Amino acid sequence: MIAGALVVALASTLAFATEQTMGARPHATELGIWKSFSAKGLHGEFNNYDPVGLMAGDLIHTDCSINYTDADTHKTYCFNSATSQVYFANWPKTYAEKAAAAYQEIMESGPRFGVSAVVSHGSLPQLPPNCA
Repeated sequence: MIAGALVVALASTLAFATEQTMGARPHATELGIWKSFSAKGLHGEFNNYDPVGLMAGDLIHTDCSINYTDADTHKTYCFNSATSQVYFANWPKTYAEKAAAAYQEIMESGPRFGVSAVVSHGSLPQLPPNCA
């Protein structure tokens, strides 16, 4: 019994000894596992305001680190949270039109009080019934 345990311990030690060290492994970006990258200064539609926020009537400015590029129009949309991005990606053309209309309305009416500047990450603003 002791001999069997010794053989198992010796075999697992040899398995760990032959494993590559972290320095010998290829860099993660060389493997192609990173699916998105936002260049510094990336500019999206609506002056980098979150389209989902616009549909809710809020100006939520983003750094465009979470973004979506429409494959047909090649327009880039920036989001405050991944939740907003996933929501938008379900119907991108419909939501882009609604966000554009909301953005134009907000810009024409000028700044107004009660418009929130920040929504915490991970939260999704409630949309009015006509935007759903």
